[in-house]
Amino acid sequence: MSTRPPLPPFTRESAAQKVQAAEDAWNTRDPHKVALAYSEDSVWRNRGTFVTGRAEIVAFLTAKWERELEYALRKDLWAFDGNRIAVRFQYECRDADGQWWRSYGNELWEFDASGLMTRREASINDVAIEDSARRIHGPRPAAERGWSFPVQ
Repeated sequence: MSTRPPLPPFTRESAAQKVQAAEDAWNTRDPHKVALAYSEDSVWRNRGTFVTGRAEIVAFLTAKWERELEYALRKDLWAFDGNRIAVRFQYECRDADGQWWRSYGNELWEFDASGLMTRREASINDVAIEDSARRIHGPRPAAERGWSFPVQ
């Protein structure tokens, strides 16, 4: 079994580290790398899609990033307690037709004792935006770590 520090129970600092690590991993757009943060039997609800296990996570993320081009994400710690973390996030991407989208969402995460995520529930809404309205361009620069994004 692998260990993915920081481990629960979380403090504000360790929860923020976990959130930043997730943001950094997702911004690689590497499904295999991202899947390593989840337990072998991790259960997801992503919008109306239900996924179980790393193989399904990899397949889900592969398909996601094939249609969500130039994906760039920001996550913010919302709350934490014991082995659970709540996150709000925004990401931007464009589709194959060139339409840009900003997606707003909330995630609920649950971790095992080794720091692997065993449960992820994501609720997400999409808003079409103009290219000129974009504000997320690639991974977060180090100088912006810990900054929260505005609602709009």
